[in-house]
Amino acid sequence: MDKRKERAIRRRVSALLFLGIALAAVLVAVPARAEVKEVRLAKQYGLGYLPLIVMEEQRLIEKHAKAAGLGDIAVSWATLGGGSAANDALLSGSVEYVSSGVAPLVVIWAKTGGAVKGVSALDSTPLYLNTVNPAVKSIEDFTDRDKIALPTVKISIQAIVLQMAAAKAFGRENYAKLDRLTVSMKHPDAMAALLSGRSEITAHLTSPPFMFQELEDKRVRTVLNSNDVLGGPHTFNVLTTSKAFYDKNPKTYAAVFSALEEAVSFIPKNKRAAAEIYLKSAGTKENVNDILAQLNHPLLGYTTTPLNVGKFAEFMYRTGTVKTKPGEWKELFFPNVHGKQGS
Repeated sequence: MDKRKERAIRRRVSALLFLGIALAAVLVAVPARAEVKEVRLAKQYGLGYLPLIVMEEQRLIEKHAKAAGLGDIAVSWATLGGGSAANDALLSGSVEYVSSGVAPLVVIWAKTGGAVKGVSALDSTPLYLNTVNPAVKSIEDFTDRDKIALPTVKISIQAIVLQMAAAKAFGRENYAKLDRLTVSMKHPDAMAALLSGRSEITAHLTSPPFMFQELEDKRVRTVLNSNDVLGGPHTFNVLTTSKAFYDKNPKTYAAVFSALEEAVSFIPKNKRAAAEIYLKSAGTKENVNDILAQLNHPLLGYTTTPLNVGKFAEFMYRTGTVKTKPGEWKELFFPNVHGKQGS
């Protein structure tokens, strides 16, 4: 081979090597550039959303995103008043993540054919049905003179818990017997109405801290505990996102979940600090010791493990609230929690 041909071949090989190296660099760089530079999340009212409040206050998503090599990403938070509003916000593209009770998760999972799923649980806490009507000793005593406040009629976790309790009390076919008495209200507004003595609201199916604050009034008694209805502890709230976001932003998704796990771990180890963070976020006038006492309640806990969500899905399918039933609880969630001892 003459020297001119040899030099030409070497130039071609060098060019191909350079092209290969450049292409490899592009392929490595594309995923990082393709991921979002802003994450928008929506939480709701109450101690059930404390892990998200801690994430916001301590900027944990920003921390874990930077550790994952994503640089400085913008994180914004909104507060919504119920699961229906949360689902609408997610479906409209207004946010990437929403938090809600288990029932709205089942609804949106079924509605989208699994295109929206849970990231993880946020907590495990019972819901109380409190009343100021002295004639009401159990749910069987409610009459048309009563109005029961809850976040969203028909589809909130509180509404489904009430239906499950009614099915037990009045027979499976009468699961909706008390639906006519329910009224959609945000928890703070419902508590104010219940305690005012000047409202049609005589009962409130609610969560911490509202259920405990209501019981400080001697007129208030609890007639239903959701743990009794479910036969044990259950997930109250979940964090949810779309499969499209999960698929396109794996590093960001992992950073958000890592931030959530850190927040869930932080709360039981730093309860006073967590109580102070909650009060700062809520902007209410409770005493920090009162919130701390609630965080020490034996039935209130924070965990990313889904508990008893399958029972909600089964009931909602049987009563026609959703048209699709998951084969198991894992179908409702992304794989990052599939290894947990959920149900």
